[in-house]
Amino acid sequence: MTDDNDSVAPIDFVIIEFPPGQQNFSGEVIDELLALVDAGTIRLVDAIVLVKDEDGSVEAVELSELQGPSALATLAEQLADFLAEADIATLAEAMEPGSVAGAIVYENVWAAPFAAAARRAGGRLIADGRIHSQDIADALEAEAELEAAEDLEQQEQRKTQEEQGV
Repeated sequence: MTDDNDSVAPIDFVIIEFPPGQQNFSGEVIDELLALVDAGTIRLVDAIVLVKDEDGSVEAVELSELQGPSALATLAEQLADFLAEADIATLAEAMEPGSVAGAIVYENVWAAPFAAAARRAGGRLIADGRIHSQDIADALEAEAELEAAEDLEQQEQRKTQEEQGV
């Protein structure tokens, strides 16, 4: 492996949709994104804001066109035009009319040293994946509901046993 491969990190994307009336892709969201970049956790590759009108038409707004902290403007200057028009059209299809979405393409800089060490040790990636946070939240909620139902059943059994003098 060459030294160039030692700096290769996985690239991911997320699309965050804000429903009509809740369109706030600024403030805390931008602050957290900048914090991840400043900490060296990720490198922003591309970012775009999509606005889907009620009639289904879509406007793509580059990060450089947004009002925000000066750090955001500096960051926007460093972005690649990674998302093509076809990508934007595909992303927009998933959006609800009247919504706003932020599409962010980022490099997982934190993973590069680990991936390089694995390659140097003779390892190779054979699978990867992602469990979405909403899926985890749903699973935890279902588990909590199941535990609550089991607790209720046990309480009812104890009550029945007490009533029967067992």
